Amino acid sequence: MDACTLGDLLDVVGGPALRLHTAPAGQAVPVTEAVLHDGRTPLPRQPGALLLAVGVPAAESGPLLRAAARAGLTGVVVRGADGPVAEAEEHGVALLSVAEDAAWHQVHLLLASAIAAQPAAVPSDTGLGDLFALADAIATATGGATAIEDPRQRILAYSTVPGQPVDEDRRQGILGRQVPASAENTEQYRRLFAADRPLRLPALADGDLPRLAMPVRAGGETLGSVWVIDGGSLAPDAEDTLAQGASTAALLLLRARAARELARHRGSELLRRLLDGTAADPPTAAERLGLAGPAQVAAFVLDSAASVPDAERTALRLLDVVRLQCEARYGRHAGVLVDGVVYAVLPGPGAREQGRAGVERAGARRPEGVSTAGRSTPAGAPLRRTNEHSHKKLAEDIVARAGQALRVPVRAALGEVVPDAAGLADSRADADLVLRVLDADLPVAGVDEVRPRVTLLRLAEVMGERRELTAGAWRRVLAYDAAHGTEYARTLVCWFDAGCDMAGAARLLAVHPNTCRYRLRQLQQHAGVDLDDPDERLVLWLQLRVLAGLTGATA
Repeated sequence: MDACTLGDLLDVVGGPALRLHTAPAGQAVPVTEAVLHDGRTPLPRQPGALLLAVGVPAAESGPLLRAAARAGLTGVVVRGADGPVAEAEEHGVALLSVAEDAAWHQVHLLLASAIAAQPAAVPSDTGLGDLFALADAIATATGGATAIEDPRQRILAYSTVPGQPVDEDRRQGILGRQVPASAENTEQYRRLFAADRPLRLPALADGDLPRLAMPVRAGGETLGSVWVIDGGSLAPDAEDTLAQGASTAALLLLRARAARELARHRGSELLRRLLDGTAADPPTAAERLGLAGPAQVAAFVLDSAASVPDAERTALRLLDVVRLQCEARYGRHAGVLVDGVVYAVLPGPGAREQGRAGVERAGARRPEGVSTAGRSTPAGAPLRRTNEHSHKKLAEDIVARAGQALRVPVRAALGEVVPDAAGLADSRADADLVLRVLDADLPVAGVDEVRPRVTLLRLAEVMGERRELTAGAWRRVLAYDAAHGTEYARTLVCWFDAGCDMAGAARLLAVHPNTCRYRLRQLQQHAGVDLDDPDERLVLWLQLRVLAGLTGATA
């Protein structure tokens, strides 16, 4: 496993919980552990450690910084924000701080957990290597081929000890990484998960072999099960060995779960920074997230007009739906919930994205007696290309599925395709704009589909902020209508929308063309508008359309 770096640690717990003041040696320096220090004992030499300055006021931590440098420590964490930054830089030691009211034991637990999990090197199948080694160890000690499963009967790891008997049920299970479903299997699992000790189970079909199985539990929660094939030559203490193995499996599964959750949290923080444009090194952040080449941001949000009793919880469920669907389509995937909006980064046209792993993950071993022919695409196989059009279909599928599952209408927007991760903030901004123009008649759209709408929306915002862009004849037209009960503004926008065609404007207004001509002549006289000037016509139309919100259909 690669060493955790200061940058990795800040990616996970940086922000309000842990603030960096200076890192003279850069953020790529390793962090090996978090050490509590009470200030009354000499510092042992612990290269790479992060020192928690318990009992040492931040303003008085200068001597501790010097001692930390001599001991080869990476940095010192003080409580409060007034630490001696200049001294830290002089001695080449990173200086970090936590809040004044932070409890040191909680800070230590947070940092130690983050360092131990080392999320930068955690793949999606964290812990499987250890589980495979455990399966081999159990198989060797019991004398039977072993498999470790999760509660949904998916095979997480299996042994490959030579010479141990196996049956077709095992071969098929490993091939699909899933135990074959049957009523008999269901009944055996029911019995197993009700047991608190190793259970001997008979063969289910001719040619199959009996099993010795044990549930894997931690704190009352069922994490999975361990199965040993009984080929007639199990060791006398096989049950005791299996019970011990199940206990070890519980620890490994809990550790893997914690690492995955921490990795997901770190990935979410990295993605947030890419989306809001604050990532210090976008290419590195993108590499850590598995993003490469062109990309496109998709945004999903609950319909604001719908009544949602627990909007925060429902938004989290929407995040789960989006992640599930995107991971099923693209394999490794980045998604995050920000201010009630779920964002997903999708590969752009021509981008190369890892497809779903097949039966064998990278580093997994081929089961005995099983050919690789006919399998679904394994990790490392040729990468597939995706295209922009499929993203619209994916967004529509997610909107339909999420709306049905959550019982709340969902909207989805696709931003512009950008060449690399540095442009994700722009694609996110596009998607945010598109969300604002969606409605029940148009629940899903890409930015190019609604470009006129979002352009006018942004124009309204820009023009509304500038005095010189909101001044002009349009105000005089509206004021004259309000004072005299005329319909000059309505007539103008219908004439503009009809391409300055008098007959077309008359049809929109349901009046005679001569009425339109008369109104426009009066308008020019009373409001001082020169409709023969194309620039004035353009500005007047923009202001009436963008600032007054008038169109021929709604005027």
